[in-house]
Amino acid sequence: MNLQDTLDSEAGLLSAAAGTSTAGFRQFAARGVPTESPFRIASLTKTFTAAALVLTMRERGIPLNVPAISLLPLLAPDWRADRELTVEQILGQVSGLRESVDAATVAPLTLTEAARLVVQAGNEREPGARWSYYNGNYFLAGTILATLTGVDYETAVRRTLLDPWKLTQTRFAAPGDYPPARRPSGGLWSSVPDLLTLGENLIGDRPLLEETRTPRTNPDDPMTYGLGWAIGPSAQMYLNGRLPGYRAAMLLVPDRAHASVILTDDENALPAAARVLSAAQRSLTGDDLAADIDRFAA
Repeated sequence: MNLQDTLDSEAGLLSAAAGTSTAGFRQFAARGVPTESPFRIASLTKTFTAAALVLTMRERGIPLNVPAISLLPLLAPDWRADRELTVEQILGQVSGLRESVDAATVAPLTLTEAARLVVQAGNEREPGARWSYYNGNYFLAGTILATLTGVDYETAVRRTLLDPWKLTQTRFAAPGDYPPARRPSGGLWSSVPDLLTLGENLIGDRPLLEETRTPRTNPDDPMTYGLGWAIGPSAQMYLNGRLPGYRAAMLLVPDRAHASVILTDDENALPAAARVLSAAQRSLTGDDLAADIDRFAA
């Protein structure tokens, strides 16, 4: 597949950058912007939060099925959530937490204050019972990462992922540009080359990959979901993110060492972006994933 031709075939993608990596061979394509342009990646940030937390817990010998309350002693007095709620259930969006903490509420707060509100709200259902996409899960995950590492969330991500994996174009927004409490769920800027490097490193770290792509959902859930990624019919991993003026989408086919990503400054461009990603992997899996990627609208 010629990636530039595929991108050019989508008339609505007037300003976009895309890239693929298959067994280390990279292709790039762009329209209206340089290939290495930085974009907000919105909910793709969750993949960084999940990977950084899994690596941090692995380094410390802490299993992912540990109750989250045991890692957050400062929040224990305010904890109204299920006390058996685990870290993997939080990352897997199957926490069952009451979804009462929204972006506007946490905008003026610190990350720890936002996490406190999340656990004070309690549970709507038993952990593990049902998948539901809730940014509050990642406010809580980011707080766990910061607590375990003893530094702020942003520094923990930089030390755990950005520096070791040489993701030099990936960064958080300047202070005041994006609320700190929301950063674990959507605060990063990145580029196509850096996101391909993220995918290559994730595929190359087999223990991290297996933890990340193992489903935490039930057969009757609306989708199959691992830790920060939706899981496709041929074990693809995919997700997308949206903020005003930006849309980002990414897909991995780990068993074929394939990663692909597309970034655009049109938040309504997901259907076209999904078709580009689906075309990039179709010869490897035989699946048309465009509708699935489009349906998972973060």
